[in-house]
Amino acid sequence: MTILLSGATGKIGRHVVDNLLAAGKDVRALSRQPDKAGLPPEVTVVEGDLTVPESLTAALDGVESAFLFPVLEAIPDFVALAKRVGVQRIVLFTGAWAAGHTDRDLGSWVYPRYRAAEAALENSGVPRWTILRPAPFQTNMLWWAPSVRAESVVRAPYPAATCPLIHEADIAAVGALALTEDGHHGARYTLTGPAAVSQTEQVAAISGAIGREIRFEELTADQWRESTGRFLRPGIVGDLLREWSETAADPSCALPVLTTVEELTGKRARSVDEWAADHAADFA
Repeated sequence: MTILLSGATGKIGRHVVDNLLAAGKDVRALSRQPDKAGLPPEVTVVEGDLTVPESLTAALDGVESAFLFPVLEAIPDFVALAKRVGVQRIVLFTGAWAAGHTDRDLGSWVYPRYRAAEAALENSGVPRWTILRPAPFQTNMLWWAPSVRAESVVRAPYPAATCPLIHEADIAAVGALALTEDGHHGARYTLTGPAAVSQTEQVAAISGAIGREIRFEELTADQWRESTGRFLRPGIVGDLLREWSETAADPSCALPVLTTVEELTGKRARSVDEWAADHAADFA
């Protein structure tokens, strides 16, 4: 069984690769720059781009299952092609906002975009599909790494904003199960970490991991919006600021903590402290 992974060199995809190789699976990775993929030699790296459908036909040859990174606008064309060439199983991850747990989520910029991508898969005719809806990633704390390394400071708005952030390895573990085990067809799994944590608590976890005090310098929403304009879409910026402001004022309106990861994998979801220990070198 050949499994095609998009996003295989990313923080989640790399863990999916490791899980599948450990299970003895034949892994094929889609990359725009195969010579720079840096994946284990057991992985077959093929050139292709989710946003260029004509580049995918050869990559999908002989593929039974696929793991889809959420390049949302590319999902409809990919799943239509996958159905035509006989792919039997697709696992797509979007985000927890797609579950619509709150009015805030339903009104978010990303909600209709996530749901459109999910609907394209659901209606594709691919025999088996699974959707993962992870909470915001613990890896988002890497945004702070340059200022922590240089100045031992984190600059962000809403220090009390809270969320049950999830470790990338836990998303990957569930993804690997859905790719290789039966019983997940039609499932939409919302995945969270084991506890809701504030931004202040996230900074404390990093500080504990590197053994150095880190200051939290609070920014206004406008200051943060200006600082992120180079790498985040305005809609995402608006969604994040609204979530942070509302959960800082009322933590009970945050995404609920769910035990889905443990129920599926048999292992407790990893904490922010564990993530910080795993990534201490990024901040030291």
